Amino acid sequence: MDMEKSDKTPMYQYIMNDIKRKIASGELKPHDPLPTQIELAKEYNTSEITSRRALSDLVQEGFVYRIRGKGSFVHENPAQADSKGLRTLYFAHQNHEVSILNHPFFTDMFEGIKEVCDDNGVAFHIWDIGENYELPEDPGAGIILLTVKGHFDFSRLTAWQEENRRIVTVHFYYPHLGIPYVIADNLTGGYLATQHLISQGHQRIGIILTGSSLLELNQDFSLRLQGYKLALTQHNIPFHPDLITVVDGEDERAEMGEEGFKRLMKLPEPPTAIFATSDYKAFGAMNAARESGMSIPEDISIIGYDDVKLGEYSYPRLTTVNQNTRKMGQRAAEILLFELEEDHSSLVKDEIVPTLILRDSTAPLSAKQRIRNS
Repeated sequence: MDMEKSDKTPMYQYIMNDIKRKIASGELKPHDPLPTQIELAKEYNTSEITSRRALSDLVQEGFVYRIRGKGSFVHENPAQADSKGLRTLYFAHQNHEVSILNHPFFTDMFEGIKEVCDDNGVAFHIWDIGENYELPEDPGAGIILLTVKGHFDFSRLTAWQEENRRIVTVHFYYPHLGIPYVIADNLTGGYLATQHLISQGHQRIGIILTGSSLLELNQDFSLRLQGYKLALTQHNIPFHPDLITVVDGEDERAEMGEEGFKRLMKLPEPPTAIFATSDYKAFGAMNAARESGMSIPEDISIIGYDDVKLGEYSYPRLTTVNQNTRKMGQRAAEILLFELEEDHSSLVKDEIVPTLILRDSTAPLSAKQRIRNS
């Protein structure tokens, strides 16, 4: 330690002043990692409570930022942080999508956003842009924007760009507009689900999608279908268009899975496994299978997508794909706080890789299934 400590200076303040001195002198440069609170406590011969307070106050003053799971880092412009740093972040959506506030996909995302905001002294609010597309009257605020197919006037995105608003989109993305985005890697997710069924010996794999037609799938389902096709191709399994069924609907519902299951089972050679591209469709397919006298997974394997909580308690417990939406929220907040250029000129983007969740609704191809499809 190079600084002299006055007996009247609280230790947490002394640590803060010493770190500020190192930043001002260039000894610590922008984005350099700081010691952990444990390391600081040892270095300054004090308690972890004291070192934690020093780091927290440095965050509040804008000299330091935190990334959960990675540590604390020197701010890009610490001398200007109080006046120019982002201090408020909004998750913006339209009021007709109010149901998202209770949807697991978004509640997990909110938790990820809030973690980053709490770690960095940033206020977090949920904002309804309404039918008039009104953003908060706070030009310096960061906006995590949810846009939904069929409902959004995309000319507003261009207008907000011209106003130099700090925006990151989630769930859907528009790279041609040059707006930063964070999305789930749906192609990899579709691949993982299909690859799992193939690894279990299944080759006739049905897929249930949501849309008004195969040509009008949204980004999510189109990419999951691409992942499905890629897995088949890599294993030299013929692609059969009749194993694709598209069910129309605005929201994901069990009835859609029931309808998709019934269509697939009417085929001359029905599938031995089904990839339902949402958990709710998977629940519906499971209901329809039971009603038709089939056992899961003995007679039919079913995999979902989203990893909603109900899947842990369904019978059988649902094998599915988790989109890591908490991580999506964290990354969207981190991009707004730390990675956008001041003129917002760079297209910052991130695709979050999903995780396969193995439970009980899938199983290896049985001898009975082989005979049925021989």
